Amino acid sequence: MKLSEIIKGIDTKATGNVDIEIDDVQFDSRRVHQGSLFVAQVGVHADGHRFIDTAIAAGARAIVCQLMPAERKDNVCYLQVADSNKALGLIADNYYGHPSKQLRLIGITGTNGKTTTVTLLHRMFRSAGHHAGLLSTIVNRIDEEEIATSHTTPDALEINRLLRQMVDRGCQYCFMEVSSHSVVQGRIAGLTFAGGIFSNITHDHLDYHKTMQAYIAAKKGFFDSLPKEAFALTNIDDNNGLKMVESCRANVKTYSLRSVADFRCRMIEDTFHGSLLEINGHEVWTQLVGRFNAYNLTAIYATAVLCGMDHQAALVALSTLQAAEGRFEYVNGNGITAIVDYAHTPDALKNVLDTIDDIRTPQQQIITVVGCGGDRDKSKRPEMAKIGVSLSDKLILTSDNPRSEDPESILDDMEAGLTNNEKSRALRISDRRQAIRTACMMAKEGDIVLVAGKGHEKYQEINGVRHHFDDKEELRALLINNAKEQ
Repeated sequence: MKLSEIIKGIDTKATGNVDIEIDDVQFDSRRVHQGSLFVAQVGVHADGHRFIDTAIAAGARAIVCQLMPAERKDNVCYLQVADSNKALGLIADNYYGHPSKQLRLIGITGTNGKTTTVTLLHRMFRSAGHHAGLLSTIVNRIDEEEIATSHTTPDALEINRLLRQMVDRGCQYCFMEVSSHSVVQGRIAGLTFAGGIFSNITHDHLDYHKTMQAYIAAKKGFFDSLPKEAFALTNIDDNNGLKMVESCRANVKTYSLRSVADFRCRMIEDTFHGSLLEINGHEVWTQLVGRFNAYNLTAIYATAVLCGMDHQAALVALSTLQAAEGRFEYVNGNGITAIVDYAHTPDALKNVLDTIDDIRTPQQQIITVVGCGGDRDKSKRPEMAKIGVSLSDKLILTSDNPRSEDPESILDDMEAGLTNNEKSRALRISDRRQAIRTACMMAKEGDIVLVAGKGHEKYQEINGVRHHFDDKEELRALLINNAKEQ
C-alpha cells in the first residue's frame, strides 16, 4: 500500500516522499524488515524513538514519530505527529481497510463484568445464527475458532488485523472488552463502534492511572469517542453511570436494578442453581447467580434488543447462557461446594461473597482463599483482606501472581488492613496450592470454599516465570479425585 494511503486523514508533517510503497506496519523494531513503516510509540516502559535507527537499519522505509531525529536519512520518509500512539490506531485502521466499519463492533468498559458480558453476547449471537467475533481477556474468537490473548485489549495493529479476518470470514458482529489502558494508550483510536456499554467502576488499576479521577476519565473517554449513530448503554445504579455519557453524542440508553430505566431488572429468586429475573416486565430463569450477574444479564439483554434482536428471542437466549470460564464456576466433591472466581478487585470480591452469603444456609461456613497480584496497585491489598475477613467465616491469605515481589511482603500489605482480632481469624499461607489444600481440609460437609483472584488463569507468575497452575484443577484433585481414591 502507498504510504500516502496509510496516513490518510492523519495530521502529519512529512519530510520525504509519501508516495513510496509500504509492505507492512510495525511498532516493534525487532519485527521490522525491508519496506516496513515503523511507528515510534512512547510507551510506559520504553520509548520507540530510541529504536528508530535500529528500524532503519532493518529496512524501514518510513518513520512515524513525535520528535524528529536530529539526523535524518535521505532515503527514509519521516512523518511527525502529535501523538504516535493515536496515530498507530489510525494507521492500522487505514492499512487493514477500515474493518470496524464493516461489522457492528460493540465495546464494553468498566471495572467488573467485561469478560462475562462480551463472552455471553458472543454465545448469544452465535446461537441466534450470526457470524460473530470476540475480543476478550480470556480468548479471542472468530466464530468458534480460538485465538489466544495476553492483554485485555490487544495492540491497535492486532485489533485491526483480527477485525479484518472477522470481516473476511463474514462476521456481522464483534464484541470487545475495552480497558482503560487501551483508551489512554490510543489502542482503540480509529475504530468505529456501533455501541458502547458501561458496567461499573470501582477501585482498580491505580498503579497505572494514579488517581480515581484519571481512571474514570479514561473510561469516559471511550464514550466521548462514540459516533452519534452508535448507542451508549450505561448502568445508572453506578455513581458514575450518568457521568460516563454526559458529553456523549451516541444514543444513550440506561439499565438498572434499582431505578427507573430503559431496561429494568428485578431479582425474584437467587439460588446456587440459578436465578429468576424480571426484565422489563418479563420473567426469565437464568443459569447465572448473584446480583452482579443480574446486571451483566440485563446489559446483555439490552444490547441484543438494541442490535435488533426480538425481545422474546433475547429472553429465551438468556435462559440458556452459562457462566464464562473462571466466573463463579463450581467444583463439587466430598459434600463441599467450591467456587472459583476471577474476583481480583475489592468490589468484585465483595459481590461474590455477598452472593454466597445471600444463598447459603446458616449452617454453611464460607472459607475464602484470596491473594493480590505483585507489581500492581498496592492500595487495594488491605481492602481485599478486610472484605475477605468481614464476609467469610474463615480466611486464608495467599499468593496470586507475585511476579517480581516477595509473596510474604504482599501478605504483609494485605494483613495491614486487619485488626488484631481479625488477624486471629485469618491464616497466611503464601504457597497457593497449600492454601487451597488447607481450605478444603478445614471445610466440613455442606461448607463453601471460595478460591478468588485467578479464575480462568492457568498459570502463576513468579519472578518473571509462568508456572502451570489452575485453581479448578487443584480443587478437582482434592475434592473429586481424592474422594474416588478413598
